[in-house]
Amino acid sequence: MADAAPQITSDDFLSVDIRAGTVTRAEPFPEARKPAIRLWIDFGPELGEKKSSAQITEHYTPEALVGRQVLAVVNFPPRQIGPVRSEVLVLGIHDDSGAVVLAVPDKPAPDGARLC
Repeated sequence: MADAAPQITSDDFLSVDIRAGTVTRAEPFPEARKPAIRLWIDFGPELGEKKSSAQITEHYTPEALVGRQVLAVVNFPPRQIGPVRSEVLVLGIHDDSGAVVLAVPDKPAPDGARLC
């Protein structure tokens, strides 16, 4: 288990823009160094569709992700991951075996809704 991170202020937390979005498309990403899935996520009319790569192959298949809501940080700078320009960071936690489990809203939320 990881040690707790240093304390931050509420302003630090509010600077991280975490939004709900719906996966509109997902496909395997065989070019990634670690097994991953390429995602296209709709964050509503304000932000539109964004791309990401997520190392979530232990628990998820591309087919099962389409239509699911996820939470993602939308205000990090884009990052080039092989041939994919990842525009958002999809959030998850590690399970007991170290595989990633997605952090998701437990009820439907509007695409683009901000975590508060």
